[in-house]
Amino acid sequence: MSPQRRHRLVLQILVSVLGALSAGYFSPWSALILAAVSAVLIAAPFAEDRRRRQQIGEMCDEIDRVLRGSDRISLDSYQEGELSILASEIRKMTIRLREQNSALREEKIIQKEALEDMSHQLRTPLTSMLLIMDFLRDPELTRQGRMEYLNELSGLLDHMQRLIWNMLSLSRLEAGAVSLSSERVDCRSLISQAAEPLSIALELHGISLEVELDGDPAFVGDPAYTREALTNILKNCLEHAPDGGRIRVNASENPIYCGITVEDSGEGIPEEELAHIFDRFHSSSKLSGFGIGLAFARKVVSMENGSLQASNSEGGGAVFDMRFYKSVV
Repeated sequence: MSPQRRHRLVLQILVSVLGALSAGYFSPWSALILAAVSAVLIAAPFAEDRRRRQQIGEMCDEIDRVLRGSDRISLDSYQEGELSILASEIRKMTIRLREQNSALREEKIIQKEALEDMSHQLRTPLTSMLLIMDFLRDPELTRQGRMEYLNELSGLLDHMQRLIWNMLSLSRLEAGAVSLSSERVDCRSLISQAAEPLSIALELHGISLEVELDGDPAFVGDPAYTREALTNILKNCLEHAPDGGRIRVNASENPIYCGITVEDSGEGIPEEELAHIFDRFHSSSKLSGFGIGLAFARKVVSMENGSLQASNSEGGGAVFDMRFYKSVV
């Protein structure tokens, strides 16, 4: 018993005794009734405290079972009073902790799969690079053959560099470690800068890049990240367009949004894959080369109050539609 409760009990007994003695001067029955009532009033709080301590003990046992991994918590017996409020808050906390625990498990699975996918994505060019290094050691290799192998090696290194950069950048964006700037982005300059890193590959494969601008379209966004996003889209179209094909880029602006459409002359995207090509490292027997570039592109566009959708043109090629809205819609 706590000191405060002991002092309260002593005070209640003294008051009851004094009251009973005072009532005894008038009537013995009054003294007995007063004593009985006082005894009940003194005992009732202790009985209530005992019941409450028992309920708190049961509640602690329930919490302990939850901490030990139990999937169920039974707190329905507390229907009223402060314990009912406490039980309700504990129930909410338990549900929230379960949701967070489930989210953490899912996140671990996603991270594990992402690492496995990334290692797979890197393993393929690394294996090719090792083979090329063996070929380069051949003393009878001609100068022309050596240059071809070196060009292929350079392309593999560039692919790995872009893959790692996109992965790190996407992780930083999702973690909130990067804040995109809000500047005026001119579409003409944006398209030119985004296509520049692909100029050699376009020339080697004989793929023409056709750019059509309707006026002088522009939007508010981050020039560097948007340029990288558009480069990833152009690179994807480059990888799926046939030699001698074309990539068409159209930019326009209206009162609602500024749009950039990229279309290639490839075979297009299978209908069952359209909903998944923006997923990280999405792989399919019918589809290849999407990696993480498109996931990065969609993340950047969405952070700039925009949208990025994929479809197929009537001619069969893939179409990527970027829209940067001027207001939230």
